[in-house]
Amino acid sequence: MNTSAGTTARLLWAGLRALLVLTVLCGVIYPLAVTGVAQGLFSHQANGSEVREAGKVVGSSLIGQRYDLPLKKGQETPSPDLKWFQPRPSNGLGSNSVNTRYTLILSGATNRSGDNEELIQWVKDAKAAVVKDNSTPDYQVAASAVPPDAVTSSGSGLDPDISPAYAQLQVHRVAERNNLSVQRVEKLVEDHTDERVLGFVGEPRVNVLALNLALKELAG
Repeated sequence: MNTSAGTTARLLWAGLRALLVLTVLCGVIYPLAVTGVAQGLFSHQANGSEVREAGKVVGSSLIGQRYDLPLKKGQETPSPDLKWFQPRPSNGLGSNSVNTRYTLILSGATNRSGDNEELIQWVKDAKAAVVKDNSTPDYQVAASAVPPDAVTSSGSGLDPDISPAYAQLQVHRVAERNNLSVQRVEKLVEDHTDERVLGFVGEPRVNVLALNLALKELAG
């Protein structure tokens, strides 16, 4: 009995020591080391790739945002604020408590198949809205010129980028709404177009938040 009790006590003490050591190593030292390396070498990415304007966080370069007018009485969804470049469609809206000028997009996808009637109608309605919203007295958008990302959301609903084709399609409308020349807005899009990573990974893209911040500065 005494031997059995002593063995049990030693095993319990050994287990307790192992627990304490592993807790310190894995729960304290390792997280601090990883955090230190991340903050020292990749502080921007580790802090959420924050985008700042006038010292305030206005969003993240990795998360899409909506640019809408205030919700009117009786509206279920707000109308887009057409003075800004618009992102891809999203499936829901959230709130940004850091800077209420911007509304974060909630994550989610429709999970509907390509032949789903409701999805097809959504795409048709979205295309008609894109044509209507982006046509100006001296520029008529052709339905055939509307790119896929203008009428479909990404799998996450959080895509911060649009294609250069969709950005260019919005140039005339943005120029008119901000009293700018088409050439200046086209140059703005060109300057904010990122090419494929390493020259072959992914597709050319335009970050909507960065583009709209530059537009705001340009429009004064």
